[in-house]
This record gives sequence, C-alpha cells and structure tokens, in this order.
Amino acid sequence: MMDGTKTNKVHSIRKLSDSQLLFINGEHVPSSSETTFPVLNPMTGQEIYQCSSASIEDYKTAITNAHSAFRKWSQTPPSARRMIFLKAADIVDSYAADSVDAADILSAEVSATKSWIQLNLKVSAGLLRESAGLVTHIKGEIVPADRPGTTIMVLREAVGVVFAISPWNAPVNLTARAIATPLICGNTVVLKPSEFTPKSQYIMVRALMEAGLPAGCLNFLPTRPADAPAVTEFAVKHPFVRRVNFTGSDRVGTIIAGWAASVLKQCVFELGGKAPVLVLDDANIKDAVEAVVFGALSNSGQVCMSTERVIVDDSIADEFRTALLVKAKSIQYGNHHDQPDVALSGLYTSSSAQRILASVQFAVSEGAELIAGDLKTQGPNGTIMSPHILDKVDMRMAISSEETFGPVISLYRVSSDEEAIEVANASEFTLCASVFSKDIMRAMDVAKQVRAGSVHVNGPTLYVESPLPNGGTGGRSGYGRFGGMAGVEEFTERKILTLGRSGVTYPL
Repeated sequence: MMDGTKTNKVHSIRKLSDSQLLFINGEHVPSSSETTFPVLNPMTGQEIYQCSSASIEDYKTAITNAHSAFRKWSQTPPSARRMIFLKAADIVDSYAADSVDAADILSAEVSATKSWIQLNLKVSAGLLRESAGLVTHIKGEIVPADRPGTTIMVLREAVGVVFAISPWNAPVNLTARAIATPLICGNTVVLKPSEFTPKSQYIMVRALMEAGLPAGCLNFLPTRPADAPAVTEFAVKHPFVRRVNFTGSDRVGTIIAGWAASVLKQCVFELGGKAPVLVLDDANIKDAVEAVVFGALSNSGQVCMSTERVIVDDSIADEFRTALLVKAKSIQYGNHHDQPDVALSGLYTSSSAQRILASVQFAVSEGAELIAGDLKTQGPNGTIMSPHILDKVDMRMAISSEETFGPVISLYRVSSDEEAIEVANASEFTLCASVFSKDIMRAMDVAKQVRAGSVHVNGPTLYVESPLPNGGTGGRSGYGRFGGMAGVEEFTERKILTLGRSGVTYPL
C-alpha cells in the first residue's frame, strides 16, 4: 500500500444468489441509474442473481478516478507492484485449492466442468506471477548522439487508463490477461466484463483487491446488453482512456476498432479463430487424434484457439477418421450438475446450440458427411451437445468461413503438403494452427508457410503460455499481442528524453 493512498474495501464471500455491485474507486456501489439485469444459469435457464448495470455516468466516474489513481500507481516502486501481484497469485491459488464459492460461480455462470474450473484458476495464478516478473524488464535505452554534448535516452512509460473488455468463455483467465500487463506496467484499468459472467470475472478483481491493489487502479463495470454499445463507445472515445484491449467476436471488434480509429486510439484485439490442424502423410495418427480432440472439444469448443478444421492427407484420411471416431466416442458429456466428472457440459446459451446445429445441418446439405453426432440438444435448457464430426468438408461450404464455437470437428482431405497449406490459409482467421509430422524439419517448413500468429508442431492448437506474444496476424483474428514483453510494448509508450550540456552553440 502506498502512503496516503485509499485502500479497497474487500467484501467477504457472500451467497451466489446475492446481487453483484459495481466496483469503482475501491467502493462497491450500485448503478447511478439503479438499473440491474439478471444473470442466468445457462444449464437451467434460471436466474442466478441480479447484477448492477453501469451507466455512462458510472463509466465517467470510473475513468476519472482511474485517471487520478494513475498518478500515484505509475510511480509506485516496481517491487511494491510485484509483491501485490505475487500475493494475488497466492490468493487465486487458494481459490483453486479450497474456495467453494469460486467453483460454484464458474459452474453456475458458464457450465464449467471441474477441469475447466481448475484450469481457469491455476492458469490465472501463473499469469499473475509471470506478469509480476515483467515489472523490472520495462526498460529504456541510451542512444548515441551525433550532436556534441548531448545524451539521448528512450524511456518506456505507462500510458494512463486502459479500457479492457474480457469475455465469458474463460472468464477468470482472460480477465487476468486483460488487466495484468496494463496494471504491472503502471497503468490503471476500467474493466467491462461480459454480461454472462460478472461474478466469475470479479474473482480476479477480488484477488487483486485482497492483495492490496490501491483504490481506483482497477474498476469493474458490468453493463446490461441494451446499454453496452453506448457505454463502450463512450469509454473507447474518452480522452483519459489511452489504450483499449478487447477479446471477443470479430463483429464487435470491428465496431470497437471503428470507434477507436475515429479518435486515433491504439488497440489490442484478439478476436475469432478457425484454427486448422494439418495432418501430413507421415504423421503419428494417435498423437494427432489426441491433440485434435483436446483442441476441438475442451470447454465444448468455446475457445478462440479451438481446433475447427482438420486438414488430412488423403493417404491416411480413412485411418485418421476411424481413430478420431473411437476417441471422440469415449468423451463423456452431459449435465455437470448431475454428472460432476463429465468432460463436456453445456454451451453458454441455448441459442448458441441451435446456431451450431443449424451450421452442421447446412454443411450436410452442401455435401459434407456427418459421421458423429445426433443433431440434437439435451439438458433442461437445451445447451448440451454431443461431439459432432463432419467429413469431406471443403472451403466452399459456409461452415468453413465462420467460427463454429462449439463441439464440432470438420475434416478436409488433401493430396499434398502444398494443398494442405493452401486450405489452411484460405481463411480470414489467423490466430493459431498445428502441424503433425514425424519429420520435424518438414513440419517446420510447412508451419512457416501457414498464416497464423502461433503454429504448434505435434501439439494442439489450444496452447499458449503467459510469456508468449499471443495474437493473430490480422484479418478476422485481430491485431496486437498479449503476453510477455510484447504485452509490455502494447501498454507502454516510448518517450525520447535528451540532455544537453551548457554552453553549446547552434548554427543560426
């Protein structure tokens, strides 16, 4: 805690059904408009609790307070910032070990299975520790000067208020990613969580507050869908907001990018994915199948890095298909409330399940072969889907051009490495990919030709570690990078500072 700095009031754990308030300048407050919205359990369709909905006035207050808090937080010694992050990481670890409320929140809001709950919490703790280590690597440089008597320094400084928007699908982990690097660099943050998962995303806010993050440094403003466009545009365009980061759909990302462009504001976008896995003719089929099933079906395929397209050399396609079907049929799915050990539970809305089934049915009408899946939903709210697998898909089909975001695997058959690369690159999504081959040099050569921000050789598409510069290479996957020093570069600014000796004369 900094001397003279207001501390946060950390509330004790309450019931899941209790309302969720806004968190502005270290205080839990209702919306200035007294507006709330219901947060629903996607598995049952029933209301879990009421959440305060931030208004434009609330955003104005939060941004102003974050701007004020920036003055002190940006000057806080790096060791003090590091200690807060390390303490917060330990707190998140304690949630993973024995916090019933964290598990209940994630289970209720996103139908999270046991494994997804643990992954969210443990990865988030690791991300905080990795971010803590960055704090003494925010460095400048000294540049030799041609002008006599001059010293040139290039400093790297925090920018100010960062507006962060994080999604529902990995609510703790992706919230940690949205706020950690900006904060450790000395910025302050105004966070807009998803309307589907306010309490899940507040877990990360709670941990940082308990760890001693000063008031005003992190503000939490959930908003009902009807008001989201207006408050988002207000925040993006606010003159105190210096950076924006958004993880979500390319449709919304395009809108935010337009608002930011109108005021020439820098953004980091991680948007959609349509990740391909290229299975070459010499691939270890068992390894490839394991990675494809993990990459495609984790969290029921609701991850931007999920495997959606499997591009298989025709010479091994039938063998791969057989092995894939065996593995996929072994995956347990169902209602995680009734069957706690299932690997796959429900999707985040019933409308999402219907959209996904419609896309599969349309692919079949275009000539794809459905080899697994019953084209039905299950569960009390129609959100549970079995894994669906399509064979003989091609890039002309509609399912090839849009993110599925569900438990669907599409198989594409090709006759050469060159064709596999061509199919992989015939997409506007550029987030990640994988290549499988026993010949590492061959796989590396193929990987270099695939347009993607990350390409994994003999591993799943669903893989990233905190130090890595995660992000796409443009198109519908967005631009900018989270993670490691790349994240530091996104959320700091270079400043040229020159020092001149006395007595220098100039040619004028």
